[in-house]
Amino acid sequence: MNLDDLDPEKHEVIQVVGTSSTREMLCKDGDILPLLTMRNMMLFPGVVLPIHVGREKSLKLVRNVYKKHGELIACTQYDSTIDDPSFNDIHNIGCIAEIIKILDMPDHSTAVILQGKSRAMTTGLVSDEPYMKVTVRPIEDQCPENNDPELKAISDDVSKLGMRIAKETEILPEELNVSVGKLDDNELVINFWASNFKCEAKKKLELIGESNVLERGLKLLALMNARAQMLDVKKRVRRRVKGDIDRQQRDYFIREEIKSLQDELNGGGMGDGFSGNPDIDEFVRHARLKDWNLETAKHFNAELEKLEHMNPSSPDYQVQYAYLKTLLDLPWNEFTKDNFNLKKAEKVINRNHFGMDKVKERIIEYLAVLKLKGDLKSPIICLYGPPGVGKTSLGKSIAETLGRKYARVSLGGVSDEAEIRGHRKTYIGAMPGRIISNINKCGSSNPVFMLDEIDKLSRDIHGDPSSALLEVLDPEQNSTFHDNYLDTDYDLSHVLFIATANDIGSIPRPLLDRMELIEISGYVTEEKIEIANRHLIPQQLEKHGIHKSQVKFAKGAVKAIIENYTRESGVRSLDKQIAKIMRKAARTLADNEDAIITVSTDNLAEFLGTSHIDHDYYDIEGYTGVVTGLAWTQVGGEILFIESALNKQKDCKLSLTGNLGDVMKESAQLALEYIKSHTDELGINQSVLDEHSIHVHVPEGATPKDGPSAGITMLTAMVSSLTGRKVKNRLAMTGEITLRGKLLPVGGIKEKILAAKRAGIHEILLCIDNKKDIDEINAKYLEGLQFHFVRTMQEALSIALYPIE
Repeated sequence: MNLDDLDPEKHEVIQVVGTSSTREMLCKDGDILPLLTMRNMMLFPGVVLPIHVGREKSLKLVRNVYKKHGELIACTQYDSTIDDPSFNDIHNIGCIAEIIKILDMPDHSTAVILQGKSRAMTTGLVSDEPYMKVTVRPIEDQCPENNDPELKAISDDVSKLGMRIAKETEILPEELNVSVGKLDDNELVINFWASNFKCEAKKKLELIGESNVLERGLKLLALMNARAQMLDVKKRVRRRVKGDIDRQQRDYFIREEIKSLQDELNGGGMGDGFSGNPDIDEFVRHARLKDWNLETAKHFNAELEKLEHMNPSSPDYQVQYAYLKTLLDLPWNEFTKDNFNLKKAEKVINRNHFGMDKVKERIIEYLAVLKLKGDLKSPIICLYGPPGVGKTSLGKSIAETLGRKYARVSLGGVSDEAEIRGHRKTYIGAMPGRIISNINKCGSSNPVFMLDEIDKLSRDIHGDPSSALLEVLDPEQNSTFHDNYLDTDYDLSHVLFIATANDIGSIPRPLLDRMELIEISGYVTEEKIEIANRHLIPQQLEKHGIHKSQVKFAKGAVKAIIENYTRESGVRSLDKQIAKIMRKAARTLADNEDAIITVSTDNLAEFLGTSHIDHDYYDIEGYTGVVTGLAWTQVGGEILFIESALNKQKDCKLSLTGNLGDVMKESAQLALEYIKSHTDELGINQSVLDEHSIHVHVPEGATPKDGPSAGITMLTAMVSSLTGRKVKNRLAMTGEITLRGKLLPVGGIKEKILAAKRAGIHEILLCIDNKKDIDEINAKYLEGLQFHFVRTMQEALSIALYPIE
C-alpha cells in the first residue's frame, strides 16, 4: 500500500515525509528487535510509509511495539507469494522503524504508518513466537554533506524524474508531490523515491543493500531513466497509431500498439519482446507439437519472426501467413502403420484384380521384406502396358493392402517444372508442387503415391518436369527432396511411388533407370470374361441402381461383346459397353419394375446396335506370296497380311506400298538382300531374280504401320513368290531378321497370341528366345495353338512353306 491508499478526510495521516533527526543511530550491535516482514514494499531511512497488516503475527507485533513505544526492524521477503515466511525467506537487510500510528480501516483491515530511522542487518533468529525476534547490527550510510554538489545534482535529477513519473502514472497524491518537491534534505529525497518508486523487488533489494548514498542515487536514477524512456515510447506509439484508427478499429489499434512497443523495446535492447498477435501465438502452439528436425525448426522460427514484424494489413503478411500455415499443415514424420498380414494382403489384391500374377507377387514380396526388416526404402515401381488394363486402379488396392493413405497425380501434359518442385514463394500465387500438395492432403508421410501417365510428360520454356522427377524417384536422394515453395528439405523416402505408363520408350533414360519396370500386358478373351463377370457387371449394376436379379447375361453374351464391340488390350471399352446395356435396361425397368432382362447373343444388337468393328480373319488359303504376320498396337494385337508379287522387270528392284515406316522398309530391304545372297540355299533360280522385280504391299494403306516384328513375314512372302511355294495354312509369324540369317525376338507376344486366336490361327512361328514369354502365359489361354520356336530364318522358311509340288 502507498500513501495514496489512505483517505486524509477520514483518517489522520502523517503528512511529514521525514527529517534528518529520525536517522540517528539509536540501537547497538546485538540488540534484539521484533521483525516485521513485508511482501512487496521496502522502507528506507527517514521515509514515512503506510502499510496494510493482515497476518495475525504481524498484528500482534505492531500493537505490542506501538503500546511500548518501541522499535522494530522491517524487512522484505524474497517471494511475495509465501504467506508464512521463515527467517531464511526474508532479506537480511532492512530498516529500523518506529510506529507513528495504527489505523482501523472501514473494511476491518489495519493500516500502520511506519517511519524509517536507519538501515540494519539481521544477524540471527532469537525466537519465532508469538512473532519473530532477531538480533540486529546497525549499518551506517556513507553520505557526504548535504550541500555536496554531486549529491545535490543526483537528488535534483531523482526528484524531477520522480515527480514526472508520479504525475504520469498517478502513484502519489498531488499534495504529497508538492511537499516532496520542497524537501531540502538531499539524502532523504533519494530514500523517499527509492521507497515509493515501483520496480522489481530484486532491484529494490540492491538499493537497500547499497551503503553509499551517492551510488544508491545513481542506481535509482538509472531505473527511473528506463521507466521514463518506456513512458516516452508509449507516447510515441499512441501518437503514431492514433491517426490511423477509428472507433471500429479498436482491436487493430491494440495490436499495432503492442507491435510498435515491441519494436521499440527490441530495438533499444530493453526487453525480450512479446507477440500479442493471435495468429503468431497459434503458430507457436502448433509448432510445439511438430516432430521436425532442428534445421526445419530453425527455418520455421526465422520465417515466423518475419511474420511478426509485418503489418497484418499488408499483402506480404497474407503471403507469409499462408506459407507458415503450409509448413505447419504438412505431416512431418507422421506415418500410418503398415499392415503386415500377408494373407490378408493377398486376399485384398485377388479380390479387386483378376490376373496380374507378376504384379501381385512383387507387392507381396515388398510386404514380406518390410515385415522382416522393419524399415525399407520404398522402391519406385513403374507399371507399364496398354490402356485399360488396371494400372491406376491397382494403386488403390496396394494402398488398401498396406493400410496407407492414397494419393494420385496425373502427369499427362505437364510441361512446367514448377508443377513438381513448386513455385518460389516470392511469386504471386506461389504454391507447393503437386508432390508436396498431395502429401499435405493425405496427412501422412508414407502414402501410396500414383504418378499416372509418366510417359506423357512434356517440356517447354518453363523447364523439364522429367528432370525434376529424378530427385523424387531416386531412393538415394528423395530423403532430402527440396520443394521451391517450402525452401527446406522434406523426406519422401517413406513414400511408395507407383508410376504408370503406356509406352516406356518415351520415358527419358535417366528417369527410367530409377524405376523397377513391371509389365501389365493386355488380357486374352478368357481373362476379359472373368473380369466382366467378377467386377465390371456388378459395378455397373450398382452404379445404375439395378438389382443383380433384374439383369442377367446369358452364356456367350459377354464373349460376343468382347469380340464384336471392343478392340482393345484392356477392359475400358468393355466397361463402357456394359454401362450402355445397363442404361437401356434401366429405361425398361423404370416402366416395369418386375421385368427381368436377359442379355444374349441374339438380342445384343438391341442394346448395343450393329457392330462396327471388323476383325481380320484368316482367309488366304491357296495363295502364294501372302503371309499372315502378327503386330502389336496400342489397342492390342492384330493380324497383318503381307502380300508380295513379281513383276517382269530387270535388276530385281523392290517397291513397297501400304504406308510403311522406316523400320518396316528396312526389314523389307534386308529380306531382299538376304534372298539375293542365299539363292541356292533357298532354291531360287537366279534368272528369276534377274528378270523380275518384287512388289510388297501391306493392306489398309491409310493406316500407318511400323515396327520390328514384320521381318520374317516379309522374307517368307518374298520367298513364296520367288519359289512358288505356298504358305502353310492357318500359320502366323512374328520376328525380326538379320543379314546373317538369325531370327530375333520381339515384344507384345501375349497381345499377338490373342489376335491369332481371334483370327482362327492354329500355328504360330516365333524366335526361340520368345519361349520365355509363352511360359509366363496361363496354359489354359494357349489351348488350340501350336508353337514353333526357331533360331534361323532357314528353319522358319522350312516350317512356313510347303514343298514345291
